[in-house]
Amino acid sequence: MEVDDTDGGETSLRSKITSPGESLTSSQAFMRGHGTYVEDDEVIASVAGTVERVNKLITVRPLQTRYNPEVGDLVVGRITEVAARRWKVDANSRQDAVLMLSSVNLPGGVQRRKLESDELQMRTFFEEGDLLVAEVQAFFADGAMSLHTRSLKYGKLRNGQLVTVPPILILRLKSHFYSLPCGVDLILGLNGYIWVSKHVKDNEQEGEEGFDAEAVYSNQNDEIDDATRAAVARVSNVIRVLAAHFVPLNDTVLVEAYEWVVEQEYTVKDLLLREDVADALVSAVATARPDL
Repeated sequence: MEVDDTDGGETSLRSKITSPGESLTSSQAFMRGHGTYVEDDEVIASVAGTVERVNKLITVRPLQTRYNPEVGDLVVGRITEVAARRWKVDANSRQDAVLMLSSVNLPGGVQRRKLESDELQMRTFFEEGDLLVAEVQAFFADGAMSLHTRSLKYGKLRNGQLVTVPPILILRLKSHFYSLPCGVDLILGLNGYIWVSKHVKDNEQEGEEGFDAEAVYSNQNDEIDDATRAAVARVSNVIRVLAAHFVPLNDTVLVEAYEWVVEQEYTVKDLLLREDVADALVSAVATARPDL
């Protein structure tokens, strides 16, 4: 693989996949970064992944790696432990994230200091096994993420299912909340956790004062009809197929893939049980979006 030796600020070569031992470029023209080493005046990849370039720095980002968080990232996680004034959250990173009691909204949307009575009721907000969407707020001294859910968009997740993909396939975009035309809502967590659920109208999420006190921490799913269940399952299987072929994921790609599956009249199970259907789906997406 040859890297173009032209000056150009920040350049990403994410479409170029390299394998260990493959020569990338000359060490005299570029500096080696993570995932590379120098041998015989050549920069050589030490891992399988995508080649990225920033000015003269060449790095290889592994295809299979733990999520590397940044402040402001949107993540989907699962509660693993309830501790003193905090929850531990599995966010697919090197260590569990932390959600402090002071970083969540109280039922009713009341803004006040958290009291001892609130600490005693922590399991009524989140308990072990609950899924939530949150934002990375800061980092502790040991590198653990500090999360917060102080927004109407964040909080406990219901009415859907979790799909896990390699974090490298989720790009940092302006928004990670999507509503697909098929009546399915998506949350693309930058940590590789994707939440696929039935569509909820904006006015159903808010109460009289802009905060639904009953639903925000409810453990009960709403009634979901068969058509919506099938749509959620089909979108989830489309994501699994595309992720297995390392196709970068966004709302446009998923809508095109979903519509193709519906047009071809394939069942939900066909996507996972028939390799010819999966290969045809990936080929159709690649033809429609050659920039991927």
